[in-house]
Amino acid sequence: MKLKLEISTDLAALMQEEIRAGEKAVTTALHAAGAGLKSAWRGQIVQSGLGTRLGNSIRLATYPKGGESLNAAALVWSNAPVIVGAHDTGPLIRSKDGFWLAIPTPAAGKSTRGGRITPGEWERRTGLRLRFIYRRRGPSLLVAEGRLNSKGRAVASRAKTGRGLTTMPVFLLVPQVKLRKRLDLARDAERVMDGVEGRIVAGWE
Repeated sequence: MKLKLEISTDLAALMQEEIRAGEKAVTTALHAAGAGLKSAWRGQIVQSGLGTRLGNSIRLATYPKGGESLNAAALVWSNAPVIVGAHDTGPLIRSKDGFWLAIPTPAAGKSTRGGRITPGEWERRTGLRLRFIYRRRGPSLLVAEGRLNSKGRAVASRAKTGRGLTTMPVFLLVPQVKLRKRLDLARDAERVMDGVEGRIVAGWE
């Protein structure tokens, strides 16, 4: 007994058409899922009070760059992974040298480079020396002898007689800080992934 198999032109064309439909469905679904996850993460970051600048660090790339594929993929990431990751996990932060973490008070002001000022930068900027005060209960302190200006910043006293001179807490010293978990990125990722299959099926039908 002999078997003969022939594929008609119509069947081959139909199969090719079905493959193209699948490529379009998968690519469209992954692009939509990636865009949805990027939007959800950005929204979560902004709503958590971390600002639009950090929210805009969330980026999206889809593959292939051109055309459609059954192996289409979407990649969502942050250009500030350390910051975003810290707020997502709520880590315990310790000093690099094993001593103290210096947390600036309002009297310290801000760094000229942006962000939190360090004790070394504060001393160079003001010309004042910081003095360590150990406290058994509560955070220890770095204080300076000076005055508060109109903006509430600690500065050197202008009076030669020392009039108006006061001891001002400039930095709080703690051995470690537990960062509060403010994000749940996995929640949004799982929700988006759960909907991918349905998107593909709906687009392929």
